Amino acid sequence: MSPTPSPLEALAPVIEGVVAPKAEEIDRDGTYPRAALDALGKAGLLGPQTHRAAAEIVEELARNCASTAMVVLMHYAGAAVIEAHGPKDVKEQIAAGQYVATLAFSEKGSRSQFWAPLSSARAGDDSTVTLDAEKSWVTSAGQADGYVWSSRPLAADGPSTIWLVPNDAPGLSVGAPFDGLGLRGNYSSPMAAVSTKVPIEAMLGPDAGGFDIMLGTVLPLFQTMTAAFCVGTMDAATAKTGKHAATTRLEHLDQSLADNPVVRSNVARMRVKTDLTRALLADTLDALESGREDAVLRVLEVKAAAGEAATEVTDLAMRVCGGSAFRRDFGVDRHFRDSRAATVMAPTTDALYDFIGRVACGMELFG
Repeated sequence: MSPTPSPLEALAPVIEGVVAPKAEEIDRDGTYPRAALDALGKAGLLGPQTHRAAAEIVEELARNCASTAMVVLMHYAGAAVIEAHGPKDVKEQIAAGQYVATLAFSEKGSRSQFWAPLSSARAGDDSTVTLDAEKSWVTSAGQADGYVWSSRPLAADGPSTIWLVPNDAPGLSVGAPFDGLGLRGNYSSPMAAVSTKVPIEAMLGPDAGGFDIMLGTVLPLFQTMTAAFCVGTMDAATAKTGKHAATTRLEHLDQSLADNPVVRSNVARMRVKTDLTRALLADTLDALESGREDAVLRVLEVKAAAGEAATEVTDLAMRVCGGSAFRRDFGVDRHFRDSRAATVMAPTTDALYDFIGRVACGMELFG
């Protein structure tokens, strides 16, 4: 019997056959990466993943198509909650690659402070719950099969409760189509729920247990995957920039761009920043897997560091490649634009620095 291929081995033909060939089209036209999701599902890669496997898959996807990587990142985050608390039939569909999940946490009223939803949940007389909400950003809006949805608790005391809301629930609507600077195909749009009814069994975990699920299940996975997303984007930009510097000639000097020490220095800075971020990600995964005392700190640090490094590395890519970088067909501008997402996605880099500072100063995270 042949051994089961590793996630990266199973991913390779999907990257080569579907993800990479469609990346430029997805960026240009804002196309949702449905073909990639179908291929990933058939390859057995949409089921729940460990932190390390999820990071490896997202990094490789981001190296080729950041929009696809972000859709898969959000799917894995949602799937982890469903795997821990969801219904058996949905778990089976996810494992079979036939169900795409996503998170619906951030709201118009609390913005990036996703742990503090303002949306309501009201119990009915018929074992249903009525949800009303204005979600500010939902990746795969209108495309996912189900939304891991936060609201205020139904009856218990606490910040939030989590629900699984199917895409065909009455009263759900998607706002304006996504037309962003980067991640052009990730379909992040506002969503609203107006008197949307779901069965009481749609609750994921206990009432008022959403905060613990967010911190314990979602945050470590989301943070490490986002850092991996940054590493993949940075690595792609660094590789393209190094190749451009080595092969572009200054004919009047009979030199390549790489013969210029300033150019070499900038490419070296890109390489160092990328590798430092990859090392921090690896250490964070080690901390999570071994239960180290500094695991929480590493989880907070890794996205903040990766987001800032990604913007710096892709800035350098634009500078080194010069006018060529402004051509869409060259590909560097796509990494430049896509890399901006990590710093503004909740928890934002500024929010993370506040949390990191609290930990460093011996304070409570949410004091």
